[in-house]
Amino acid sequence: MKIAEQMLDRMRPLFAPGRPLHLFHAVFDATDTFLLTPPDVTDGPPHVRDAVDMKRVMMFVVIALIPCTLFGVFNAGYMYNTVNGVPGAGFVQHVLRGLRLVLPIIITSYAVGGFWEVVFATVRKHEINEGFLVTGLLFPLTLPPTIPLWQVAVGISFGVVIGKEIFGGTGFNVLNPALTARAFLYFAYPAQISGDKVWAGVADWAHVADGFTGATSLAAAKAAPAGANAMEFLKESGFTLQRMIVGLEPGSIGETSAIAVALGLLVLVLTGIGSWRIIAGGLLGLAVTGTLLNLLPEATRLANPVLQLPFYFDLVMGGVFFGIVFMATDPVSAAATPAGKWIYGFLIGLMTVVIRAFNPAYPAGNMLAILFCNVTAPLLDHIVLQAHIRGRQRYLARMNHG
Repeated sequence: MKIAEQMLDRMRPLFAPGRPLHLFHAVFDATDTFLLTPPDVTDGPPHVRDAVDMKRVMMFVVIALIPCTLFGVFNAGYMYNTVNGVPGAGFVQHVLRGLRLVLPIIITSYAVGGFWEVVFATVRKHEINEGFLVTGLLFPLTLPPTIPLWQVAVGISFGVVIGKEIFGGTGFNVLNPALTARAFLYFAYPAQISGDKVWAGVADWAHVADGFTGATSLAAAKAAPAGANAMEFLKESGFTLQRMIVGLEPGSIGETSAIAVALGLLVLVLTGIGSWRIIAGGLLGLAVTGTLLNLLPEATRLANPVLQLPFYFDLVMGGVFFGIVFMATDPVSAAATPAGKWIYGFLIGLMTVVIRAFNPAYPAGNMLAILFCNVTAPLLDHIVLQAHIRGRQRYLARMNHG
């Protein structure tokens, strides 16, 4: 790192105001602060020296995403080689094939999104927002591994420009940028990101493995006919609870494995980066709502088999667990007060189950639930703060009269 510091110090004057490369100072500053601890301190005492800045906080989130990314690479290759009957395919072949499918998506996301970050940083004359370190990886993990790269570019452009930069950049966005990008793709190009064949990495559908349709576990559950036993129908479709927990199934790159998401959850909670209150609230909302729906009259549950599923099935189907851990905990778009975080998380879990159960056109309710709660988060914090103020006023009134 000493060599890197010396090289950057020699290059720094070239990016100063009035020098030839000043137009690209945002790129230089981003590289400098990414590799080295920023030298900035407060103008006067008191102040505390701390090597942790926003970029390093974001790097912890990237580290937490590594298990989901690695498993997503393996699963993409495994699914491709299995359904296409690639002879002699083993672990190495699965990983290599997965890299061919997943890496271009991640590279496109970072390249195109990074371009917009540089443009806005240059025009506004400020540093490149460090939040894109996470957005650039989160967004690809919510996509199927065979999505066209041009759609990745369009989606991340929408998420960065419309979802974040027009509000002022990192720290000012109302909605989660990665989720905004995915929502745009979902409604603009639904054929490539939703439906029965979300994962369509099949070279020849006439020669695929028996029983493979490309449907996700969530799509299979929604396809259960009236009067069917939802869990038995899932099992007959090849989706057992164990398989859904492990994640070897079609779906988005980083969302299929509950085990990989749980590893990321541990990193976020142990480092204090992710709010355990939001995660716990989301899981509680999911459990309470799912259990209440299981108690509906039998005739209602037979008419809509999804109502039969225990809440832990909802947790491991689709991207619910991933969304609660990585999307809902975005510190900018989530609630900020302790009580507000509990309510915010609970509402996400509640709305996810309700949307899944009662909206036949949109089974993956977690995305809409989080975006809706992003919008309502400031209101939740306002209500909590007002309740606290009223409580303090009543306390002071009692003290004055006592």
